[in-house]
Amino acid sequence: MGSRKRAFIGGMKAGVPIALGYFAVSFTFGMMAAQTGLSVFQSALISLTNLTSAGQFAALSIIGAGGSLLELALNQLIINLRYLLMGFSISQKLDRNYPSFHKFFVAFGITDEIYAVCAARPGKNSPYYHYGAMALAIPGWTIGTILGAAAGQILPQIVMSALSVAIYGMFLAVIIPPAKKNHFLIPVILGAMVLGAVFKYVPGLNKVSSGFVIIIITVVVSAVAALIRPIKPEAEAVAADGEASLVTKAEGEEAEHAD
Repeated sequence: MGSRKRAFIGGMKAGVPIALGYFAVSFTFGMMAAQTGLSVFQSALISLTNLTSAGQFAALSIIGAGGSLLELALNQLIINLRYLLMGFSISQKLDRNYPSFHKFFVAFGITDEIYAVCAARPGKNSPYYHYGAMALAIPGWTIGTILGAAAGQILPQIVMSALSVAIYGMFLAVIIPPAKKNHFLIPVILGAMVLGAVFKYVPGLNKVSSGFVIIIITVVVSAVAALIRPIKPEAEAVAADGEASLVTKAEGEEAEHAD
């Protein structure tokens, strides 16, 4: 078996749990997109070309509120800015024996989960490992959106209202696990909630459109958190080394079982 094929299959194995998780979340996104008034095709096109859950859910609120393109563009720029940093990081791990154009395709498929599994691998990565993970993760995200949007157009409104509660469960699933590991995230989350309440109930501020509210809260809370608790470069290096060692250990155990 060629090295490219082995790398692609390895990426697909890593992409299985990612695709399953994406399917569940994107189904909720599809339902919300249908409630916002988007067609199944429009919903699927958004998921296929964006691959960003936080950005897509935020975009729905702006679209539903009739926000401007400027709001939408700034909102997506700020929310998805982390992917720019991930792209810089992962480009340094790609095997330089491959042509540079692979970086563009790898960058398109970067998500938090795909970045995590690819960055944790020791040594240089083949771009085909990324393609393997993307080959399952992207269809999982898109198909879930299609089915969710289709369900949103068929199911009665009362059923849709009940199912829409799933979005709150998704957000809890996103914030609770990291908050358990890093308790500093708790005041960060609470601060964002307080600011959101201020913009909703304080006269004058409640006139600010939802798109700019999301932008303001994101910038203010993240800036304050960075000033109070900056991430030290050496801490990031230790965390990366720890992830790499865990992956190396797991691969070694798999090799022992294979023998």
